Amino acid sequence: MPPLTNLTPFTNQTIALMAMGLCYLLLFTEKLNRAVITTMLASMLIILGVITQQQAIAAIDFNTLSLLAGMMIIINITERSGIFQYVAIWGTQKVKADPARVMVVLAIVTAVFSAFLDNVTTVLLIVPVSLQITQKLEVNPYPYLLINIFASNIGGTATLIGDPPNILIGSALGLSFTDFLLYLTPAVILIMMALIVLFLHFWGPTMKASPENKALVMNLNAKDAITDFHLLHKSLAILFTVITGFVLAEHIGLENGFIALLGAALLLLLYTFKKPHRESDEKVENILNHIDWTTIFFFTGLFIIVGALETSGFLQQAGDYFIKLTNGSIKKSVFIILGGSAVFSAVVDNIPFVATMIPTLKAMEESIGGREVMMPVWWALSLGACLGGNGTLIGASANVIVAGIAARENRPINFLRFMIWSIPVMIISILFAALYLYLSFFI
Repeated sequence: MPPLTNLTPFTNQTIALMAMGLCYLLLFTEKLNRAVITTMLASMLIILGVITQQQAIAAIDFNTLSLLAGMMIIINITERSGIFQYVAIWGTQKVKADPARVMVVLAIVTAVFSAFLDNVTTVLLIVPVSLQITQKLEVNPYPYLLINIFASNIGGTATLIGDPPNILIGSALGLSFTDFLLYLTPAVILIMMALIVLFLHFWGPTMKASPENKALVMNLNAKDAITDFHLLHKSLAILFTVITGFVLAEHIGLENGFIALLGAALLLLLYTFKKPHRESDEKVENILNHIDWTTIFFFTGLFIIVGALETSGFLQQAGDYFIKLTNGSIKKSVFIILGGSAVFSAVVDNIPFVATMIPTLKAMEESIGGREVMMPVWWALSLGACLGGNGTLIGASANVIVAGIAARENRPINFLRFMIWSIPVMIISILFAALYLYLSFFI
């Protein structure tokens, strides 16, 4: 289909910028489904000729989409075994149901799970268990809910698959699972330690439970959480194999998205093996129905919008402007990107921000000295975008989900009250991230 108009490059830039601005505005107001927003705007850019159909298809990062879909399938099947709830209860009992230590255990469990699951899935699994435990201990659940939120966003920063911004960055740069483990996991451990110390200092002394209430928690049978041991063994075997594949991806010449999809297909096969045909079909359809298709289509449309900004030449100009702003200094670039992405991600969705920044930073690489020289800036983008989600109650999807669960349990989380904790936590996290980046790359 030919474009409706023959637009000049300047006009293309203007329309692409207007589309991205409108995208941000509509995402912020939450009046429309985010997949509808990006898909409609992407379609309009193609119709107006700002980006061709061929360019639009080329702009879609199918490796990212495959990685998302594959991991969604694997995690959805794995969680049906009950393993995640089991770990939370088991960890609680290992610290003898002491309220302060329980808070620490749940924070660590949340952070570790968030490194391998998406944050929303993690809090959906852990928060109900946290509320159940605090109810039995008869302690204030508020600090537990807060630390679940903060730990989910911090933990998700640690790995390639922990948070969508990392998936975008990893796919765009061809980074391996090991790269994220080596460069981001140490920072996450440092920040988690600071978070735990902060919460223990302010909340720990107030956390008391009677021996009788502790006994109620200790009498829970953690194994009851496991609903299917056979599925558990199959799921863990595939999950371990997939993660091993991520680690070895650069050596075996396979993309992370292909590894995730292959793992998903194998687990679906094991999940339905020897089942009658109709039952097998129903199980597969049920799993596929639980894929977050909204996120998949949101990403697809977003890739095209960013592609339009790139083909119009705007992102190249933005990269050149940023180089002038920082005088080509990597150190200045790192701290501007770290702080700016954190503040931005606290207010609006970090995914479109990161998707826009990736080609902008790529445009800078040649002028500044290449990919290797620019790597500290890429790590700053990841840390800022992921950690910034803790800044406000709308900073990350996990925050909104926990607030919804808390409200249903008559434990509402007030927006402003949340910020009393979230702003300091975000600032402390970014300061520790800045210190880590400085010590890692500039000394």
